[in-house]
Amino acid sequence: MRILLPLLFATTVSLPAAVPSSHDLVIYGGTSSGVAAAVQAARMGKTAVLIEPTQFLGGLTTGGLGATDIGNKRAIGGLAREFYGRVWQHYQNPAAWTRQSRADYFDRRNKTTGPDEKTMWTFEPHVATRIFDDMLREVADRVTVVRGERLDLAPGKGVIKDGARIVRIVMESGRAFAGKMFIDATYEGDLLAKAGVSYHVGREANAVYGETINGVQAGHAVSHQFTKKVDPYVRPGDPTSGLLPGIEAGGPGEEFSGDRKVQAYNFRMTTTDVPENRRAWEKPANYDERWFELALRNVEAGDHRISWNPVWMPNRKTDTNNNFAISTDFIGQNWDYPEADYAARAKIVQAHVDWQKGLMWTYAHHPRVPEKIRAEFQRLGLAKDEFTDNDNWPRQMYVREARRMISDYVMTEKNCTRAVVAEDSVGMGAYNMDSHHIQRYVTKEGFVRNEGDVQVRVRPYPISYRSLRPRAAECTNLLAPTCLSASHIAFGSIRMEPVFMVLGQSAATAAAHAIDERTTVQAIDPKKLEARLLKDGQVLDFASDPLPPRAAISRVTPPGIVVDDESAQLKGFQSQSSANPPFVGPAYAHDGNQNKGEQSARFTPDLPKAGRYTVAIAYPQNANRASNVPVVIRHADGETKLTLNQKKKPSVGGLLEPVGTFRFAQGKSGYVEITNAGTDGYVVIDAVQWLEAK
Repeated sequence: MRILLPLLFATTVSLPAAVPSSHDLVIYGGTSSGVAAAVQAARMGKTAVLIEPTQFLGGLTTGGLGATDIGNKRAIGGLAREFYGRVWQHYQNPAAWTRQSRADYFDRRNKTTGPDEKTMWTFEPHVATRIFDDMLREVADRVTVVRGERLDLAPGKGVIKDGARIVRIVMESGRAFAGKMFIDATYEGDLLAKAGVSYHVGREANAVYGETINGVQAGHAVSHQFTKKVDPYVRPGDPTSGLLPGIEAGGPGEEFSGDRKVQAYNFRMTTTDVPENRRAWEKPANYDERWFELALRNVEAGDHRISWNPVWMPNRKTDTNNNFAISTDFIGQNWDYPEADYAARAKIVQAHVDWQKGLMWTYAHHPRVPEKIRAEFQRLGLAKDEFTDNDNWPRQMYVREARRMISDYVMTEKNCTRAVVAEDSVGMGAYNMDSHHIQRYVTKEGFVRNEGDVQVRVRPYPISYRSLRPRAAECTNLLAPTCLSASHIAFGSIRMEPVFMVLGQSAATAAAHAIDERTTVQAIDPKKLEARLLKDGQVLDFASDPLPPRAAISRVTPPGIVVDDESAQLKGFQSQSSANPPFVGPAYAHDGNQNKGEQSARFTPDLPKAGRYTVAIAYPQNANRASNVPVVIRHADGETKLTLNQKKKPSVGGLLEPVGTFRFAQGKSGYVEITNAGTDGYVVIDAVQWLEAK
C-alpha cells in the first residue's frame, strides 16, 4: 500500500533570504481556527497571511471529523455557524446526494438540521474543504495562503522578537513573515513556544487549580475499559517474559497527581458500506502481530463488542472514532509528540497509522477473531472518494491535546461547571469535560486496565479572552486560540472544532482592535471587543439549567437478579458513557440518537426458580433522552409491550424504574428487549433487574 505521509510534513523548496513579506496579521496554522481567523481579519479590513505547514487546510474539520462535537449547539455563532450554514446549503442541492437521497439520510439517522433549520452538523471531508476554500477565495484580495512552510524549530531560530513583541517568524526554507499581530492556530503550539510563552504539557494535579477530575484518574476511568481479565505478559502468566507492547510497567501513578502524559491520538477514518466505493482493509506491509496480541486475547476472553464508533455522514459515509477497550486510539504512544521535532513527530504519526491500519485488518481478517466481529469490520472500508491525495487515509492525525499556554487566566473545571464565570467572554464551550485514555497498565491482580478516560457534563460557559493571550511580559502581539490557557480537563471540553473556529474569529477580532488602538493584545478596550463580537454574531453567554449534583459513587449493584448491558445481546448500542451517574456496572450504552429501528438490546436472566418477579429497568435520566422507548417483556404468560420515558427520573433511587410484575419460568426463557424504533431522542441501556415479588 502506498503511504503518502510525507505530505503531512512537506516543505517547499528553500528560497533565498529576502525582505520578509509583511501583513497586518500573520496566522501560523491552517486549522479550522486559522481559516476563521484569516477570514475575520479580511472582513475587518486587515491583510493576513495564513501559513499552513502541510499542503491542506482545515485540520480535523477537513480531516475526517465530520460528526461535529459541541454539546449545546446554541453556543456556536459567528463564522463557525456560517460554516455549518454553508454545509446545510450544500446538502440542499439534490446533486450533492450521490449515494443516497437527502430524505433517506435524515429518515434513517433521525437527525435534525439545527435549531433554525439552516445549519447542518454532519458532512463529508471534501465538502468541508470546498467550503473553506470558498470562504478564503472570497477574501483573496486581503488573505495570502502559504502552504508547505514550517516554522524553524532549531534553537535560537524561528521567531525574531524586539522585547516582548514578535517582529517576524522564519520558516525552515528561510522565508520570513513580518506582521503587526501574530496568531498561533496550530494544534501543537509551536509558535507560542518559540516566542517564549509559558505552557504546560500533560495533566495538572487536582491541587494545582482546585479541581476534582484532573490528574491521574484510575478510579474514574470506567468507559472504554476492559470488561474481561486479559493477561498482559508475553508468555501468559509469566511476568518474567515481559509485557506485551503498549502496556506500561508499574501502576498508573498516584491518584489525582499530575504527569507529563497526553491523552491518546487517532485518525478519524471516513468509511463507507457502499461496495463500489468501499476499500477493503489491507494488511500493512510492516504488520507486527505482537502489537495486536492484546486485542486478540481480549476477544478470545469474550469481549465481542465491536471496537469502533462509526457515526453516519451523508452519502453512506461515516466519521469513525474510538470505542471500547482496544480501538483506534493508540494509547500511551504519543507522550513525546507535543515537544518533539518534525522528524520525531513524523515517526509518531507513522506509528499511529501502522497501529490503526493493522488493527482494522486484525479485526476484519485475523482467524483468532470471531466471525461476527470480522463480518462487522468487513462491512465498512475506507471511502475511495475521500482523501484521494493520501491513499484514502485521513491527512490529519487527531492531536487532541499538546501544549497549552499558561496565561494570566487559566480556564479550569470550575469554569466548565460555572462555579466561576469569566466576564470577558470571547466564545463558549458546551461539550463534556472529556479526556481519552492516557495509559495502559497492569493491575495488582495481574490484568490489563486503561487509565485516563473522563466524561463529565458541563453547563454551557464563557471562555475568557485572557486565556487567549499571553502574559504581557512574555509577548504583547500574539494570540493562541487553539492552544489556549486551560487545564487538561477544561481543555478537554474546549477542544472542539467549532469552538476553535469561534476562538479563531475572536482572536483575529482582538488582533485587529489592537492594531487600530495602537496597543497590545493585553490592553485593548474590552467593551469595544465585546461589541464587535456581538455584531458579528458571536455567542458570548446565555442562561442554562444548573447541573444535577454529581454522585460520589456512580456504580451501584441493585439487589435481585441483574443483567447489565455488557451481558445483554446487542444489535447496535455500541456507544458507551459514564457521564450521568448513577448506573450499574462500569458504564452504560446508548444509541447515539441514530440508526432508529436498527438497534436493540435483549436482557435475558437466568432465574433460579419459577415465580413472580418485579421487573425494573435501570437508565440514567437526561433531558436529551427519548420519551417513547419501546420495551418488550417476555414472561411465562406471553408478551407485554410498553414504552418508557427516559426523560423522567427513575423512581427508585434515581436508578431503577419498575415496569410491572410478571410470572416467569425457571431458567432463561424470559427476557426484556429494548429498541430504538421511532424514538424521539437518545435511548440508553444500562441494566434490567428481576426482583422476586413478596
